Amino acid sequence: MFVKRFGQGERVFVGLHGWSGDHTTFAPVARYLPLDATLYSVDLPGCGQSPPPRELTLAGLADEIAAGIATLGSQSITVVGNCSGAILALAALPRIAERVNRLVLIDPFAFAPWYFKLFVTTPVGKYAYYSTFANPLGRWITNLSLKRHRTEESDLTGSFRAIDHAVAHRYLQLLTSMDGIADFAWIRHPVDIVYGERTFGAIRRSVEMWRSVWPQARAFELTGAGHLPIEEAPESLSRVIFDYV
Repeated sequence: MFVKRFGQGERVFVGLHGWSGDHTTFAPVARYLPLDATLYSVDLPGCGQSPPPRELTLAGLADEIAAGIATLGSQSITVVGNCSGAILALAALPRIAERVNRLVLIDPFAFAPWYFKLFVTTPVGKYAYYSTFANPLGRWITNLSLKRHRTEESDLTGSFRAIDHAVAHRYLQLLTSMDGIADFAWIRHPVDIVYGERTFGAIRRSVEMWRSVWPQARAFELTGAGHLPIEEAPESLSRVIFDYV
C-alpha cells in the first residue's frame, strides 16, 4: 500500500481514510502534528496510489492493512480510522493488536443505515450509486441535500470525482454486509470516538452503541463540525488525535 509520511517524531500514528478517500484525507490535521509525532497516512487497497487488493473481501482487506502497517516498523502505534476506515481498522485489529496502543475513530458507523443499503441490496442499487456518486449533477444534488450535516465550505461528495467507482461500490457492499458490533466487544484498547456536532443521526446512535460495548471509550463532540471533522475542525480534532486534550 502507498503510505505518505508526515513528521519524524517517536510517537507513531497511522491514518486510514474513509470511503472514497485517499492519503490526502489526513493532510488538514497533519498541519497540527506535534514535533514528537509521526503520522503515516495510507492509501487503502485500490484507492489513491495503492494497487487493487489481491482479494476484495473484508478478510483480504484486513490482511493487507495489517501487512502494510507491519512495514512501518515495530514500534507501538495509534490507529486513526476515519468513517469506514474506522471499521476497517477494527477488522484488521486482531492481526496487529499487540502493536496498537490506542484507537481513534472519527465519525464511525456502528451499523449500515438504510440509505447505504439501497445502493447494494436493491435491483437498481448499482445504477442508483453511479447516478448519485459518479455523476457530477448527482454529486451536486446530494451535497446540497446534506447541507445540514456539513459546513458551508465542505463537500460531502467531492472526493468521488476521481476514484475507481467499481472499487468504491465493492467497498460499500462489504461494509454494509457486516453483522454489527458484537464481534468487536473483545477490544480493550483505549478508544477515543470523535464526531461532528452536525453529523448524521446514525452516527450519534452509533456513538452510544460503541460505548455500550467499550466501557473505556471516550467520546468527543466537535462544535460546528459535520460528518467531515478532518476538514471542518482540524485543529480541534488534532488535539484529540495527538492526545494533548
